[in-house]
Amino acid sequence: MVIVGFSTAENNNEKSLYSGEQRQAAKNISPYLVDAPTVFVESRNKPLCDVPEMSKGNIPVDGGNLIVEPDVYDNVVVKDTIALKYCRKLLGAKEFLNNTRRYCLWLVDADAAELRKSHFIMYRLKACTEFREKSPKAATRKYAMTPTLFMEIRQPQMNYILVPRHSSENRRYIPMDFLSPKIISTDANSIIPNATLYHFGILMSNVHMAWVRVVCGRLEMRYRYSNDIVYNNFPWPAPTDAQKQTIEQTAKAILDARAKYPDASLADLYDETAMPPELRKAHQANDRAVMAAYHFDTKISEAECVARLMEMYRGLTDKEK
Repeated sequence: MVIVGFSTAENNNEKSLYSGEQRQAAKNISPYLVDAPTVFVESRNKPLCDVPEMSKGNIPVDGGNLIVEPDVYDNVVVKDTIALKYCRKLLGAKEFLNNTRRYCLWLVDADAAELRKSHFIMYRLKACTEFREKSPKAATRKYAMTPTLFMEIRQPQMNYILVPRHSSENRRYIPMDFLSPKIISTDANSIIPNATLYHFGILMSNVHMAWVRVVCGRLEMRYRYSNDIVYNNFPWPAPTDAQKQTIEQTAKAILDARAKYPDASLADLYDETAMPPELRKAHQANDRAVMAAYHFDTKISEAECVARLMEMYRGLTDKEK
């Protein structure tokens, strides 16, 4: 909820921001309701800084026929050696965060002669063809000619960072992780191929999350992370080699802390009440390392952090003009 107050008093140029009972005097109230320059973060196709590009995951548009639910996998696919060969783990945001199972038929470069020997695969491909042929959209009908493939494929050939496009607003950090190219991501996530531990450390930091909370869209109150607004406009630091190395170390420490709880989902680990002490400690160390790369005081408030980021963003965009 946002409440804006106006005064009719003459010569009243005082500006204030409130959070609960707390009042903060402001020099300028930006469109994002922080004491920062008046700038608008606009959609852009490429990252503002020199970082790997982010894209959406893969889109099947298949009527569910290339998707394999756990019960079908357990009772049908495991008995079909060919179908089993071509089944891959499939992750939407829900599966990623809650560690639940789902699969898909991933038939890129599949052997046609081999596919014809699987009654299960051929049945699903026929159903996919019929679904696409009946679509009111011409683009979808065109893909009825290639029922073996997702309609939009962006799967990386190397390890990648997965970012769920929607995440609970109650989490301090949006959970992200490195995944194998053998794990297929849907467009319920965004993906970053060619990303490193350094990139992971920055994205999992309180600095990046402060930016997210201000500029991201919302679904109900949940964070709606986007590549064109959130990621592509984020101002990255210019760390020294030593600072970059430290961030890589603290990023790895986050992954190592998670690995101590193999049976816990990311939703479990990033519950603010249930987060394991080792993981919280690893995040705090990563936060300090990232803030040092930005030359931010560790005692800076989140509002001040956003204001500094907005200044950086304005400086970077001004250089483009």
